[in-house]
Amino acid sequence: MISEQENRARLAVYLSKGIGRKAFLELMSLAGSAQSLVTANASEQRHWGLASDWQANWQQADQQLEWLALSPKQHRLLWWDDVNYPRQLQQIDDLPPVLWARGDVSLLSAPQIAMVGSRNATTGGQKIAQEFAQGLAESGLCVTSGLAGGIDAAAHMGALAAHMGQTIAVVGTGVDLVYPARNKSLAESIVASGLMLSEFALGARAEHWHFPQRNRIISGLSLGVLVVEAAEASGSLITAGLALEQGREVFAIPGSIHNPLAKGCHALIKKGQAKLTETVQDILTELAPQLRRFVQSSSQSDTDFSDLSPTAAALLKQIPYDPISADELLMNCQLSASEFASLLMELEISDSVENYGGNKIARIR
Repeated sequence: MISEQENRARLAVYLSKGIGRKAFLELMSLAGSAQSLVTANASEQRHWGLASDWQANWQQADQQLEWLALSPKQHRLLWWDDVNYPRQLQQIDDLPPVLWARGDVSLLSAPQIAMVGSRNATTGGQKIAQEFAQGLAESGLCVTSGLAGGIDAAAHMGALAAHMGQTIAVVGTGVDLVYPARNKSLAESIVASGLMLSEFALGARAEHWHFPQRNRIISGLSLGVLVVEAAEASGSLITAGLALEQGREVFAIPGSIHNPLAKGCHALIKKGQAKLTETVQDILTELAPQLRRFVQSSSQSDTDFSDLSPTAAALLKQIPYDPISADELLMNCQLSASEFASLLMELEISDSVENYGGNKIARIR
């Protein structure tokens, strides 16, 4: 767990002008910590690639911290190296270095299925989405969507209608705002028993480019993506494409040949990019191997790590059960290359990780 000072410094750096996601992670790797970065002299900062007039954004950082203090249990900030940061998301390219969360962050460790579709969905499409979401939630999956109108809203409502149903809304604004405004009541219900999540800072309003960007998080969090209704050129197909790039399963529900909102689903199926889906069981059967890994992961979460050094145990918790590039893992850790290599050797000797070809490793306990 990072200190309050480091948390504040990270925010001030991340929210400063000219610092994007990749640049932020590179700076953290070079400087070792945000505190080192902000206390460095101008020459050191320039050496790390910062402009001569760069300034940390302390004002906005403190505004974010005030919000966090309002409700410490419900308002959370998750950095990429936080133990609560979703493991599924650590495996994707261009991962968000920080997530603002409002609600129950424990849901991030649950197996998730994403549901996406048209904002202008038909009544029949919304009914199907709601029924599938409820069935998936009752089967133990957390339903993840984007809080948009149409299929997204229906998916969230279906999950909430299930007994002990769980749902996560990944939004294209700050988590303190609701877009579209008509979903305010739904958002409140999600926060009460689920989770709202965003990589955008508090107060960030809806921008057209926010939504394609947040789609990679929706698919990245999930084991698979279900497309309910989608036109041939739509944001839902962007999400499906991202899911395929991330190695996730894609499912599509077919519709009438006369329904323009079925054409996107039909295209995915015809190209072999999505599995034709008629029942909830179709999805559960396809995801069975991944779900077994989640059960295994959950049962091993209380494993005794007394044979490992504290630093090695902390590194092990960041390693997924699916193979990940060692270079990618190193980029996400606050470790030097030599420290990382030493800890990795400790984990291999203790049979905690397995080496795969192509410089890839995976956790095995």
